[in-house]
Amino acid sequence: MGVIAGLVAALAWTLASSLWRGLATSLTALELNGLKNGIACALLLPVLLALPWMKESQALTWLLISGGLGISLGDSFYLAALRRLGTRRTLTLESVAPLIAALGGLVVMGERIEFQAWIGAAMVSLSVLLVARQSPPDATFESDRRRSVQWQGLWFALLAVLCGVSGAALSRSVLISTDLSPWQSAATRLLGGLLLLLPWLRFRTLFPQPRPKRIRWPWVLLATLLGTNVGILLQQVVLKQLPLGIGITVLSTAPVMALLVAAPEGDHPRAAGFFASFLAVTGIALAVLA
Repeated sequence: MGVIAGLVAALAWTLASSLWRGLATSLTALELNGLKNGIACALLLPVLLALPWMKESQALTWLLISGGLGISLGDSFYLAALRRLGTRRTLTLESVAPLIAALGGLVVMGERIEFQAWIGAAMVSLSVLLVARQSPPDATFESDRRRSVQWQGLWFALLAVLCGVSGAALSRSVLISTDLSPWQSAATRLLGGLLLLLPWLRFRTLFPQPRPKRIRWPWVLLATLLGTNVGILLQQVVLKQLPLGIGITVLSTAPVMALLVAAPEGDHPRAAGFFASFLAVTGIALAVLA
């Protein structure tokens, strides 16, 4: 069940990323993130209203902080990178998350890293270098194709990874030490992500003007359901049911799945792009399963 949940979560994130990438909007990454988190919290309102605040107040507070880090900050950086780099390149850069988690354990907790893991780290690093040298998809706005803006996208993607890893670590520590369900954990993290974004949101986030001729709300709703509700819920299932290394490996298959949406975005991965995607996933497996 944990492996299936991880694969479906990776596919859901890939499809949602492609939908967000193709959405024509004047909203900033912060505003777009606030919009999706607001919709996701509304869909999970029954779960939020039933949270055991009196019994698990400390655990729920840590989950709120986890959502602020991983969903509010992390997803905002991710959406900013997505606009500049495209789905495939952004998801490939996200594959450095397990390595950052492992290095964090080395520095903070003195954990030992096996030689096999260093080989995996080198493979993932090589995949990142290959992605950094590739051109953005054809659908990328001309203003985002400049080299300086592309480097911004790379940094945004790495910041998204740092925030995501920090949030996931907090979330896992709560899940394995309490009786909170994945539903409750996902809903609380989404609420934390929304609360931190509220100071930056404006009325136009929910009702952007001018209204375009093309109807966009079905795509916004679908992307939110796939990437935010389904994706985060299944992520919590994986973190609760699988060992961390195996769980991260399964969740990190998104770079390969992103090859499925390359053509619709006008992305041309070529041999180097395909190699980078498979290199990233193989490197992750070596690193976290060592």
